[in-house]
Amino acid sequence: MSKLVSMTAPADPAERMARAIAYLAARYREQPSLEEAAAVVGLSPYHFQRLFTRFVGVSPKAFIGHLTLNHAKRELAQGSSVLGAALEAGLSGPSRLHDLCLKIEAMTPGDYARAGAGVTIEYGFALCPFGQALVLATEKGVCGLGFGDGGEEEDMLADMTARWPRAQYRSNPARAAKLIRRIFDSNRREMLPLHLMGTPFQVKVWEALLAIPSGHFSTYGTIAGKIATVDSSRAVGAAVGRNPISWIIPCHRVLGSTGALTGYHWGIARKRAMLAVEAARAEIQTLSTSAML
Repeated sequence: MSKLVSMTAPADPAERMARAIAYLAARYREQPSLEEAAAVVGLSPYHFQRLFTRFVGVSPKAFIGHLTLNHAKRELAQGSSVLGAALEAGLSGPSRLHDLCLKIEAMTPGDYARAGAGVTIEYGFALCPFGQALVLATEKGVCGLGFGDGGEEEDMLADMTARWPRAQYRSNPARAAKLIRRIFDSNRREMLPLHLMGTPFQVKVWEALLAIPSGHFSTYGTIAGKIATVDSSRAVGAAVGRNPISWIIPCHRVLGSTGALTGYHWGIARKRAMLAVEAARAEIQTLSTSAML
């Protein structure tokens, strides 16, 4: 019996599903059965199937089915045109941001150079489908979103606060819990404000990431070719790695030129899980749309 299965099952539904996702992302090559996955979180297969589907938006079987890179490699052939079309349409235009339900404001270069001085940032932790989430927000909107596991909260907070060392930080668990619920609500229609706190080049790269549709992928070279030059792939990669608002700004949708997952600040297994959730949801949406035609 695996270590995960032998652990005491959590009572909180969100924690159960976060553990289930982590387990499946780590063991997908073994094709774990519904019964095995259910045992990890102490549920019957029937109740696990229902809870997972409601919480994640896809069935456990669909999730496991998309935990490979085969679909990613197929999409890479279209990645350049998909990203290019979105960028050429004008990412910063109001229609695109409206479609994403995001309102974006960037910090001025001068303010960023002051390392957050004069800015108050509220933060808090809450469980989400991908483990423990840390969200940070200014008065203008969400400026940080990171992930980890239980017991890593101190390191997660240190990692994020080091980005803006002169800002004032204040714990606000209630605001954080509300924001995380909104962020992971797949039916969200209310506008979510973001406050991008980075260099002008970083902000440009992060905006390019927003042009990659859910369920699709791009590469560092493709993004570099659209916003700068192909030779700037390394600089683009660094900016992608410094993305402070993971998941919302989808740096997990950027792959290596061969389709390899490459690095991810919050862990490769978590990146794999994010891509699988989005791919499965996209497939469900495609099937639903086809059925309506």
